[in-house]
Amino acid sequence: MRTFESITELQALVGQEVGVSDWVLIDQRRVDLFADATDDHQWIHIDPERAKQGPFGGPIAHGFLTLSLLPHLTASAIEIRNTVLGVNYGLNKVRFPSPVPVGSRVRGRFRLLSLEPLPPQMGHPGAQIVWEVTVEREGGEKPVCVAESVSRRYG
Repeated sequence: MRTFESITELQALVGQEVGVSDWVLIDQRRVDLFADATDDHQWIHIDPERAKQGPFGGPIAHGFLTLSLLPHLTASAIEIRNTVLGVNYGLNKVRFPSPVPVGSRVRGRFRLLSLEPLPPQMGHPGAQIVWEVTVEREGGEKPVCVAESVSRRYG
């Protein structure tokens, strides 16, 4: 994990890879729980026997499951101390170039695209931060997700 004492320390790193997360296992239980939470019970995700005959040779994770891991991946890659609030502001672009077979491990690579000052909230200065997050599968040739994630931090 890479640690910063304040938001302003990030400014000099715009355009650079800033952190890499820990690996996260995508097991069938996680996929099934995500299917239940989202009511997306597509057989390619939740029916391992049928999925063996499908286009991926086994069950795969939902693309949105991979995307939903961004906060967790961020937390294991980057710590910004001396902040009082961080919020997810949205996404600019999202693509899923490759599937995530159940049983795989994934991690995120974080490149800082921009950091723009925001008006203070609750008396604290803030910044809007845009990250290019590339989620890779261990042993995979292509990324499984590439997203521009927008957050706001106040410190």
